Amino acid sequence: MLVSTPQGSFGAYVAKPMTGPAPCMVVVQEIFGINADMRDTCDELARKGFIAICPDLFWRLQAGVDMSDQTEAEWKKGFALYNAFNFDCGVADVAATMKAARGLPDATGKVGLIGFCMGGLLTLLATAAHGADASVAYYPGGAEKHLVALQRIATPTLIHLAERDEYMPAQAQEAIAQSFAKRPTVQMHTYAGCQHAFARHRGIHFDAAAANLANARSEAFLKRHLMAAM
Repeated sequence: MLVSTPQGSFGAYVAKPMTGPAPCMVVVQEIFGINADMRDTCDELARKGFIAICPDLFWRLQAGVDMSDQTEAEWKKGFALYNAFNFDCGVADVAATMKAARGLPDATGKVGLIGFCMGGLLTLLATAAHGADASVAYYPGGAEKHLVALQRIATPTLIHLAERDEYMPAQAQEAIAQSFAKRPTVQMHTYAGCQHAFARHRGIHFDAAAANLANARSEAFLKRHLMAAM
């Protein structure tokens, strides 16, 4: 699938359910590009009845990035891409993908967001700027730096945090929790003893029990907000 913007077009991985019509989920990548983990996530969402679309958000820097978290070289390249990444352009690209998703054949018109790490932050920023029918953010590193902008979130949002996240210290997590404490549309869960990226397939910090719990909560949340009227 190609997504068009005024600056050019970029690709996206798409996984579709066996039957339609279906709501769409835009899957927002980590620093490793559209890799096996993101494709697995899309395929799992498709099996649960969603059209899943993972856009190539690094296309302005390097199209087609596909890495794991298993080597130092991949981490080094991932952080280099992250440091060069323009988050405003990333939010615009997520919004463009959402717009394209609403017009897909066999789509119901409802679109959700689900993002991980960098993608978790982009999910929250895009939700604040453009809205979504439902949004899920896993360990959104750096969210504490954008709390003023994130106060614009007005649509159903679910956030998963890792208690021992090396990129989100306790004070950052507490700031996020306090910021959303009185927002009934935002739900938060913290996973005890877990490190960053506990839900990454085959990741170095993968925690099966926590990932299964978080994913079950995400599935129930998304089906409630995207499929209830179907």
